Amino acid sequence: MTLQEQVATGRRKTAVASVRLRPGTGQIDINGKAFNEYFPVEIQRQTILAPFQKLGGNGRFDLIIRVKGGGIEGQAVATRLGVARALLGEDDSLHHSFKEQGFLTRDSRKKERKKYGLAGARKRFQFSKR
Repeated sequence: MTLQEQVATGRRKTAVASVRLRPGTGQIDINGKAFNEYFPVEIQRQTILAPFQKLGGNGRFDLIIRVKGGGIEGQAVATRLGVARALLGEDDSLHHSFKEQGFLTRDSRKKERKKYGLAGARKRFQFSKR
């Protein structure tokens, strides 16, 4: 176990989260706001803190998170990936269990671009026979 700051990045769709994990008392700061204020929905908070369940809670670390882009749900999943990667920098023995639970899987799906001659990415304009 190292006692220095770990920095990791998590992404999903267009959301990008930069996570700083440092020894502390369990405070979480997201874009200058409190954790409960930035993510008001309980399931989003549980998603982000899920990697800490293996460690028995977030009492030993402070999190400073900068997140931008995407929606609130994409930001939550991007933050979870960043937290899991930062914890791996702290303790490499967690890799197998994190991989098993899907915390290290980057959701690479993105919005498909609109193509010329079509109404959207795949949708066509209405066909008129006459």
